[in-house]
Amino acid sequence: MHEIVVLGGGYTGLITAASLAGWTRRRDVHITVVNAGDRFTERLRLHQTATGQQLSDLRIPDALANTNATLTTGWVTAINPTAKTVRIDDSTELGYDTLVYALGGAADTAGVPGAELHAYTMDGWTDAQALARRLAQAGTKAVAICGSGLTGIETAAEIAEQHPDLDVTLIGRTRPGSDMTPRAARHLTAALDRLGVRVITAEIGEVLPDAVETIDGLRIATDVAVWTAGVRVSPLPAAAGISTDERGRIRTDGTLRSTSHPDVYAVGDAAAVPVSFGVLHGTCQSGMPTGVHAAWNIVRELDGRAPARFRFGYLHLPVSLGRGDAVVQFTRGDGSPHRWHLTGRAAVWYKETVSASPWPSAARMVRMPWAGRLAWRR
Repeated sequence: MHEIVVLGGGYTGLITAASLAGWTRRRDVHITVVNAGDRFTERLRLHQTATGQQLSDLRIPDALANTNATLTTGWVTAINPTAKTVRIDDSTELGYDTLVYALGGAADTAGVPGAELHAYTMDGWTDAQALARRLAQAGTKAVAICGSGLTGIETAAEIAEQHPDLDVTLIGRTRPGSDMTPRAARHLTAALDRLGVRVITAEIGEVLPDAVETIDGLRIATDVAVWTAGVRVSPLPAAAGISTDERGRIRTDGTLRSTSHPDVYAVGDAAAVPVSFGVLHGTCQSGMPTGVHAAWNIVRELDGRAPARFRFGYLHLPVSLGRGDAVVQFTRGDGSPHRWHLTGRAAVWYKETVSASPWPSAARMVRMPWAGRLAWRR
Protein backbone atom coordinates (compact mmCIF):
# COMPACT_ATOMS: atom_id res chain seq x y z
CA MET A 1 0.00 0.00 0.00
CA HIS A 2 1.25 3.48 -0.87
CA GLU A 3 1.10 5.70 2.21
CA ILE A 4 0.52 9.42 1.67
CA VAL A 5 0.77 11.76 4.65
CA VAL A 6 -0.63 15.29 4.39
CA LEU A 7 0.63 17.63 7.12
CA GLY A 8 -2.01 20.28 7.80
CA GLY A 9 -5.80 20.28 7.64
CA GLY A 10 -6.40 23.86 6.55
CA TYR A 11 -7.74 25.01 3.19
CA THR A 12 -4.78 23.68 1.23
CA GLY A 13 -4.23 20.46 3.16
CA LEU A 14 -7.90 19.53 3.10
CA ILE A 15 -8.33 20.13 -0.62
CA THR A 16 -5.16 18.11 -1.26
CA ALA A 17 -6.45 15.17 0.78
CA ALA A 18 -9.93 15.34 -0.76
CA SER A 19 -8.47 15.43 -4.27
CA LEU A 20 -6.25 12.46 -3.52
CA ALA A 21 -9.15 10.56 -1.99
CA GLY A 22 -11.25 11.10 -5.09
CA TRP A 23 -8.52 10.14 -7.53
CA THR A 24 -7.21 7.08 -5.61
CA ARG A 25 -10.39 5.53 -4.26
CA ARG A 26 -9.91 2.38 -6.37
CA ARG A 27 -6.17 2.13 -5.71
CA ASP A 28 -4.10 0.55 -2.97
CA VAL A 29 -3.46 3.94 -1.37
CA HIS A 30 -4.05 5.29 2.13
CA ILE A 31 -4.02 8.99 3.01
CA THR A 32 -3.40 10.32 6.51
CA VAL A 33 -4.12 13.97 7.31
CA VAL A 34 -2.29 15.27 10.38
CA ASN A 35 -3.78 18.31 12.10
CA ALA A 36 -3.64 19.76 15.60
CA GLY A 37 -7.39 19.18 16.08
CA ASP A 38 -10.41 17.85 14.25
CA ARG A 39 -12.04 21.24 13.75
CA PHE A 40 -11.64 22.94 10.39
CA THR A 41 -10.72 26.61 10.77
CA GLU A 42 -12.17 29.02 8.23
CA ARG A 43 -9.20 31.36 8.34
CA LEU A 44 -10.80 33.74 5.86
CA ARG A 45 -13.58 34.35 8.39
CA LEU A 46 -11.57 34.60 11.60
CA HIS A 47 -12.31 38.33 11.79
CA GLN A 48 -15.97 37.34 12.22
CA THR A 49 -15.12 34.85 14.96
CA ALA A 50 -13.05 37.56 16.66
CA THR A 51 -16.15 39.74 16.98
CA GLY A 52 -18.30 37.00 18.51
CA GLN A 53 -20.13 35.88 15.37
CA GLN A 54 -21.00 32.20 15.28
CA LEU A 55 -19.78 30.26 12.25
CA SER A 56 -20.47 26.70 11.17
CA ASP A 57 -18.86 24.00 13.31
CA LEU A 58 -16.99 22.15 10.55
CA ARG A 59 -15.12 18.93 11.34
CA ILE A 60 -12.39 17.45 9.18
CA PRO A 61 -13.50 13.80 9.64
CA ASP A 62 -16.87 14.71 8.12
CA ALA A 63 -15.16 15.90 4.93
CA LEU A 64 -13.13 12.67 4.73
CA ALA A 65 -15.94 10.27 5.65
CA ASN A 66 -16.27 7.12 3.50
CA THR A 67 -12.94 7.67 1.76
CA ASN A 68 -9.45 6.18 1.99
CA ALA A 69 -8.33 9.24 3.97
CA THR A 70 -8.26 9.45 7.77
CA LEU A 71 -7.35 12.13 10.32
CA THR A 72 -4.64 11.88 12.97
CA THR A 73 -4.77 14.68 15.54
CA GLY A 74 -1.62 16.04 17.11
CA TRP A 75 1.29 18.45 16.61
CA VAL A 76 4.00 17.64 14.11
CA THR A 77 7.25 17.79 16.09
CA ALA A 78 9.80 16.35 13.64
CA ILE A 79 10.25 15.15 10.06
CA ASN A 80 12.85 12.56 9.08
CA PRO A 81 13.06 12.59 5.26
CA THR A 82 15.75 9.89 5.26
CA ALA A 83 13.65 7.38 7.18
CA LYS A 84 10.47 8.83 5.63
CA THR A 85 8.77 9.32 8.97
CA VAL A 86 6.88 12.10 10.72
CA ARG A 87 6.84 12.43 14.48
CA ILE A 88 3.60 13.48 16.19
CA ASP A 89 3.53 14.94 19.73
CA ASP A 90 7.06 13.57 20.29
CA SER A 91 5.53 10.14 20.83
CA THR A 92 4.06 8.68 17.63
CA GLU A 93 5.73 8.08 14.29
CA LEU A 94 3.98 7.84 10.94
CA GLY A 95 5.71 6.39 7.91
CA TYR A 96 5.12 7.71 4.43
CA ASP A 97 5.94 7.01 0.81
CA THR A 98 4.87 10.50 -0.24
CA LEU A 99 4.65 13.53 2.05
CA VAL A 100 2.62 16.69 1.40
CA TYR A 101 3.68 19.62 3.56
CA ALA A 102 0.74 22.00 4.04
CA LEU A 103 1.30 23.41 7.53
CA GLY A 104 1.04 27.02 6.38
CA GLY A 105 2.22 29.95 8.45
CA ALA A 106 1.48 31.95 11.59
CA ALA A 107 1.61 35.60 12.61
CA ASP A 108 5.20 36.82 12.79
CA THR A 109 5.37 38.35 16.25
CA ALA A 110 9.12 37.82 16.65
CA GLY A 111 10.41 40.90 14.86
CA VAL A 112 8.94 43.64 17.05
CA PRO A 113 9.51 43.87 20.82
CA GLY A 114 6.42 43.11 22.86
CA ALA A 115 4.31 41.76 20.00
CA GLU A 116 4.49 38.14 21.13
CA LEU A 117 3.85 39.03 24.75
CA HIS A 118 1.17 41.71 24.51
CA ALA A 119 -0.71 41.26 21.21
CA TYR A 120 -3.50 38.92 20.18
CA THR A 121 -3.15 37.09 16.87
CA MET A 122 -5.55 35.69 14.27
CA ASP A 123 -3.77 32.37 13.77
CA GLY A 124 -6.71 30.10 14.52
CA TRP A 125 -10.16 29.63 15.97
CA THR A 126 -8.89 29.52 19.56
CA ASP A 127 -6.97 32.79 19.11
CA ALA A 128 -9.98 34.51 17.53
CA GLN A 129 -12.23 33.27 20.33
CA ALA A 130 -9.82 34.67 22.92
CA LEU A 131 -9.87 38.03 21.18
CA ALA A 132 -13.68 38.00 21.04
CA ARG A 133 -13.85 37.46 24.80
CA ARG A 134 -11.37 40.28 25.41
CA LEU A 135 -13.26 42.74 23.20
CA ALA A 136 -16.47 41.96 25.08
CA GLN A 137 -14.95 42.69 28.50
CA ALA A 138 -16.19 45.71 30.40
CA GLY A 139 -13.76 48.59 30.31
CA THR A 140 -12.37 47.85 26.85
CA LYS A 141 -12.37 51.14 24.97
CA ALA A 142 -9.54 51.16 22.42
CA VAL A 143 -8.20 48.57 19.98
CA ALA A 144 -5.07 48.84 17.83
CA ILE A 145 -4.72 46.62 14.77
CA CYS A 146 -1.04 46.25 13.92
CA GLY A 147 -0.64 45.61 10.20
CA SER A 148 -2.41 47.25 7.26
CA GLY A 149 -2.59 44.23 4.95
CA LEU A 150 -5.78 42.35 4.10
CA THR A 151 -6.12 40.64 7.48
CA GLY A 152 -5.59 43.91 9.33
CA ILE A 153 -8.08 45.81 7.18
CA GLU A 154 -10.79 43.16 7.51
CA THR A 155 -10.22 42.82 11.26
CA ALA A 156 -10.34 46.57 11.85
CA ALA A 157 -13.51 47.00 9.79
CA GLU A 158 -15.26 44.05 11.44
CA ILE A 159 -14.43 45.18 14.98
CA ALA A 160 -15.48 48.76 14.23
CA GLU A 161 -18.81 47.61 12.80
CA GLN A 162 -19.63 45.00 15.44
CA HIS A 163 -18.34 47.12 18.37
CA PRO A 164 -19.20 50.73 17.45
CA ASP A 165 -18.43 51.80 21.03
CA LEU A 166 -14.73 50.96 20.60
CA ASP A 167 -12.05 53.27 19.25
CA VAL A 168 -10.31 51.29 16.48
CA THR A 169 -6.92 52.28 15.08
CA LEU A 170 -5.24 50.58 12.11
CA ILE A 171 -1.46 50.96 12.06
CA GLY A 172 0.83 49.84 9.25
CA ARG A 173 3.87 50.83 7.25
CA THR A 174 1.84 51.04 4.03
CA ARG A 175 -1.41 52.83 3.29
CA PRO A 176 -4.44 50.48 3.26
CA GLY A 177 -5.28 49.67 -0.34
CA SER A 178 -1.84 50.62 -1.66
CA ASP A 179 -1.93 47.58 -3.96
CA MET A 180 -5.23 48.69 -5.52
CA THR A 181 -6.12 51.23 -8.20
CA PRO A 182 -6.83 54.76 -6.87
CA ARG A 183 -10.61 54.36 -7.30
CA ALA A 184 -10.75 51.06 -5.43
CA ALA A 185 -8.46 52.42 -2.71
CA ARG A 186 -10.68 55.48 -2.29
CA HIS A 187 -13.68 53.24 -1.64
CA LEU A 188 -11.70 51.30 0.95
CA THR A 189 -10.56 54.51 2.66
CA ALA A 190 -14.09 55.92 2.66
CA ALA A 191 -15.43 52.72 4.21
CA LEU A 192 -12.87 52.82 7.02
CA ASP A 193 -13.72 56.49 7.61
CA ARG A 194 -17.43 55.68 7.73
CA LEU A 195 -16.78 52.96 10.30
CA GLY A 196 -14.70 55.35 12.40
CA VAL A 197 -11.39 53.51 11.94
CA ARG A 198 -8.40 55.78 12.52
CA VAL A 199 -5.57 54.97 10.08
CA ILE A 200 -1.93 55.66 10.92
CA THR A 201 0.80 54.98 8.34
CA ALA A 202 3.96 54.26 10.30
CA GLU A 203 6.31 51.43 11.18
CA ILE A 204 5.64 49.84 14.56
CA GLY A 205 8.58 49.87 16.96
CA GLU A 206 7.16 48.22 20.09
CA VAL A 207 3.98 46.80 21.57
CA LEU A 208 3.44 47.67 25.23
CA PRO A 209 0.76 46.42 27.65
CA ASP A 210 -1.24 49.63 27.19
CA ALA A 211 0.07 51.16 23.95
CA VAL A 212 1.67 50.70 20.57
CA GLU A 213 4.69 52.84 19.76
CA THR A 214 5.94 53.64 16.26
CA ILE A 215 9.63 53.92 15.42
CA ASP A 216 9.29 57.70 15.07
CA GLY A 217 8.04 58.03 18.65
CA LEU A 218 4.25 58.19 18.22
CA ARG A 219 2.45 56.47 21.09
CA ILE A 220 -1.06 55.09 20.50
CA ALA A 221 -2.80 54.22 23.75
CA THR A 222 -4.81 50.99 23.54
CA ASP A 223 -6.47 48.38 25.70
CA VAL A 224 -6.10 45.61 23.13
CA ALA A 225 -3.45 45.12 20.43
CA VAL A 226 -4.00 42.69 17.54
CA TRP A 227 -0.99 41.59 15.50
CA THR A 228 -1.60 40.98 11.78
CA ALA A 229 1.73 42.20 10.36
CA GLY A 230 3.64 39.50 8.54
CA VAL A 231 3.75 35.69 8.48
CA ARG A 232 6.39 33.21 9.55
CA VAL A 233 6.58 29.50 8.83
CA SER A 234 7.62 26.55 11.00
CA PRO A 235 11.35 25.72 11.28
CA LEU A 236 10.54 22.00 10.92
CA PRO A 237 11.55 21.61 7.24
CA ALA A 238 14.88 23.40 7.70
CA ALA A 239 15.61 21.36 10.83
CA ALA A 240 14.94 18.19 8.83
CA GLY A 241 17.46 19.16 6.16
CA ILE A 242 14.84 19.95 3.53
CA SER A 243 15.95 22.83 1.31
CA THR A 244 14.27 26.12 2.31
CA ASP A 245 14.49 29.74 1.24
CA GLU A 246 15.50 32.71 3.40
CA ARG A 247 12.00 32.78 4.95
CA GLY A 248 12.01 29.08 5.83
CA ARG A 249 9.63 28.03 3.05
CA ILE A 250 10.31 24.74 1.28
CA ARG A 251 11.92 25.34 -2.09
CA THR A 252 10.02 23.51 -4.81
CA ASP A 253 10.59 22.89 -8.47
CA GLY A 254 7.93 23.79 -11.00
CA THR A 255 5.97 20.64 -10.18
CA LEU A 256 5.67 21.50 -6.44
CA ARG A 257 8.17 18.81 -5.36
CA SER A 258 10.92 19.72 -2.91
CA THR A 259 14.14 20.52 -4.75
CA SER A 260 16.09 18.42 -2.23
CA HIS A 261 13.59 15.60 -1.55
CA PRO A 262 11.39 14.72 -4.53
CA ASP A 263 9.10 12.49 -2.44
CA VAL A 264 8.04 15.63 -0.52
CA TYR A 265 5.51 18.03 -2.03
CA ALA A 266 5.07 21.50 -0.52
CA VAL A 267 1.90 23.54 -1.00
CA GLY A 268 0.31 26.73 0.30
CA ASP A 269 1.96 29.38 2.45
CA ALA A 270 4.95 27.23 3.44
CA ALA A 271 6.07 26.58 -0.14
CA ALA A 272 8.39 28.77 -2.23
CA VAL A 273 6.88 27.96 -5.61
CA PRO A 274 8.57 29.36 -8.75
CA VAL A 275 6.17 30.77 -11.34
CA SER A 276 6.61 32.90 -14.46
CA PHE A 277 6.47 36.18 -12.52
CA GLY A 278 8.63 35.19 -9.55
CA VAL A 279 7.63 33.22 -6.43
CA LEU A 280 4.05 32.75 -5.23
CA HIS A 281 3.04 34.72 -2.18
CA GLY A 282 0.86 32.83 0.26
CA THR A 283 -2.88 33.31 -0.18
CA CYS A 284 -5.87 30.99 -0.22
CA GLN A 285 -6.26 32.03 -3.88
CA SER A 286 -2.98 30.35 -4.79
CA GLY A 287 -2.83 27.80 -1.98
CA MET A 288 -5.81 25.67 -2.91
CA PRO A 289 -4.74 25.28 -6.56
CA THR A 290 -1.29 24.14 -5.39
CA GLY A 291 -3.00 21.49 -3.28
CA VAL A 292 -5.08 20.20 -6.18
CA HIS A 293 -2.07 20.22 -8.49
CA ALA A 294 0.14 18.36 -5.99
CA ALA A 295 -2.55 15.68 -5.67
CA TRP A 296 -2.75 15.45 -9.46
CA ASN A 297 1.02 15.01 -9.73
CA ILE A 298 1.11 12.33 -7.04
CA VAL A 299 -1.46 10.36 -9.04
CA ARG A 300 0.63 10.86 -12.18
CA GLU A 301 3.65 9.44 -10.37
CA LEU A 302 1.62 6.46 -9.16
CA ASP A 303 0.83 5.82 -12.83
CA GLY A 304 4.52 5.96 -13.73
CA ARG A 305 4.23 9.36 -15.44
CA ALA A 306 6.31 12.46 -14.84
CA PRO A 307 4.71 15.21 -12.72
CA ALA A 308 3.37 18.20 -14.63
CA ARG A 309 4.46 21.81 -14.18
CA PHE A 310 2.25 24.05 -12.07
CA ARG A 311 0.80 27.09 -13.83
CA PHE A 312 -0.96 29.89 -12.02
CA GLY A 313 -2.14 33.47 -12.36
CA TYR A 314 -3.77 35.67 -9.74
CA LEU A 315 -7.31 36.86 -10.39
CA HIS A 316 -8.48 39.19 -7.64
CA LEU A 317 -7.92 40.88 -4.28
CA PRO A 318 -11.20 40.70 -2.30
CA VAL A 319 -11.50 42.60 0.99
CA SER A 320 -14.53 42.62 3.29
CA LEU A 321 -15.35 45.91 5.03
CA GLY A 322 -17.83 44.68 7.59
CA ARG A 323 -20.96 42.71 6.74
CA GLY A 324 -22.46 45.24 4.36
CA ASP A 325 -19.56 46.45 2.25
CA ALA A 326 -16.49 45.15 0.44
CA VAL A 327 -14.11 45.96 -2.37
CA VAL A 328 -12.79 43.50 -4.94
CA GLN A 329 -9.76 44.57 -6.92
CA PHE A 330 -9.32 42.41 -10.02
CA THR A 331 -5.70 41.76 -10.94
CA ARG A 332 -3.45 40.66 -13.72
CA GLY A 333 -1.86 37.24 -13.46
CA ASP A 334 1.18 38.62 -11.63
CA GLY A 335 -1.00 40.22 -8.96
CA SER A 336 -0.74 43.81 -10.19
CA PRO A 337 -4.07 45.68 -10.17
CA HIS A 338 -6.31 45.71 -13.19
CA ARG A 339 -8.56 48.68 -13.84
CA TRP A 340 -11.69 46.70 -12.94
CA HIS A 341 -13.07 46.48 -9.42
CA LEU A 342 -16.31 45.86 -7.53
CA THR A 343 -17.64 47.70 -4.48
CA GLY A 344 -20.69 47.60 -2.22
CA ARG A 345 -23.24 44.80 -2.28
CA ALA A 346 -21.91 43.26 -5.49
CA ALA A 347 -18.49 43.01 -3.88
CA VAL A 348 -20.00 41.54 -0.70
CA TRP A 349 -21.68 38.79 -2.74
CA TYR A 350 -18.47 38.11 -4.63
CA LYS A 351 -16.33 38.02 -1.47
CA GLU A 352 -18.75 35.70 0.33
CA THR A 353 -18.80 33.38 -2.68
CA VAL A 354 -15.02 33.07 -3.00
CA SER A 355 -14.57 32.85 0.79
CA ALA A 356 -16.82 29.81 1.09
CA SER A 357 -15.26 26.95 3.01
CA PRO A 358 -13.65 24.15 0.97
CA TRP A 359 -16.44 21.79 1.99
CA PRO A 360 -18.27 22.03 -1.38
CA SER A 361 -14.97 21.79 -3.25
CA ALA A 362 -13.77 18.91 -1.09
CA ALA A 363 -17.02 17.02 -1.63
CA ARG A 364 -16.76 17.62 -5.37
CA MET A 365 -13.19 16.33 -5.41
CA VAL A 366 -14.29 13.09 -3.73
CA ARG A 367 -17.35 12.56 -5.96
CA MET A 368 -16.17 14.04 -9.27
CA PRO A 369 -12.38 14.49 -9.09
CA TRP A 370 -11.89 15.17 -12.80
CA ALA A 371 -14.38 18.04 -12.70
CA GLY A 372 -12.40 19.44 -9.78
CA ARG A 373 -9.16 19.24 -11.77
CA LEU A 374 -10.69 21.30 -14.58
CA ALA A 375 -12.13 23.85 -12.14
CA TRP A 376 -8.72 24.66 -10.64
CA ARG A 377 -6.67 24.56 -13.80
CA ARG A 378 -5.18 27.91 -14.91
